[in-house]
Amino acid sequence: MSYKTLLYRTEGRIARITLNRPDRRNAITDEMPGEIRAAVDRANDDDGVHVIVLDGAGASFCAGYDLTLFAEGEGATIGIQEMPWDPLLDYRHMKRFTDDFMSLWRSYKPTICKVHGHAVAGGSDIALCCDLVVMAEDASIGYPPARVWGCPTTMMWVYRLGVERAKRMLLTGDLVTGLEAKAMGLVLDAVPAEALEARVLALAERMSGAPKNQLMMQKLVINQAYENMGLASTQMLATLFDGITRHSPEGMWFKKLSEERGWKAAVAWRDSGRPIPSIKDPGEGEG
Repeated sequence: MSYKTLLYRTEGRIARITLNRPDRRNAITDEMPGEIRAAVDRANDDDGVHVIVLDGAGASFCAGYDLTLFAEGEGATIGIQEMPWDPLLDYRHMKRFTDDFMSLWRSYKPTICKVHGHAVAGGSDIALCCDLVVMAEDASIGYPPARVWGCPTTMMWVYRLGVERAKRMLLTGDLVTGLEAKAMGLVLDAVPAEALEARVLALAERMSGAPKNQLMMQKLVINQAYENMGLASTQMLATLFDGITRHSPEGMWFKKLSEERGWKAAVAWRDSGRPIPSIKDPGEGEG
């Protein structure tokens, strides 16, 4: 099989899936989610594979959705419809992405995400769908679009952090370091960058010695607890809300600013803490 956005290889009992758009910090395209699912399916179909490791090429794990494609283009884009918009059409599109990312969670074989650089916005969605996340101490994770133009469709934050810490992350849109993420229980471990590969491989190799059926049973029963807590319902609401954020008055302001000044300027405003204007009353955001 050939992929446009990732690489796939096996090393003994371990399958390695590497996001491979390093020039764009592995930003998510329309094709990447489906290719992740295809690679996970490939590993699950391989009797020789016991564990899956997901990582990213270049300087970062994943910088989120590629806003050159989703936000900067004039008018309708992959994530924006002309008004009036059809929320269920948007839901179908984004739910496909959500299900693709969740293939890591529902994989019969354990998945470990290795995070260096950044795992932000949609990149954090991908990472947090894995069973275990190991970060470099100086790496960053968070969901800045929670401030405007986004709602994490996988909504793994609350299931990993609990109510208060999930609110702390999503009501601010802040990034935290690997060390902070470990301290709050968001990820399994954070290690110096030079020790990251060794730490991930040690975990993968330890797991890979167990029979596939044992790994599958332990994972299924643990995941079922979260399914019983309402994971699917939470994701349905979050995916609908994600579409609303991109078509709200403030979301449309963000899109307009991205068109006029480029997405980097729009993201800088979003993350600065300044009030987010509305397309109906742009105020200081005009021009």
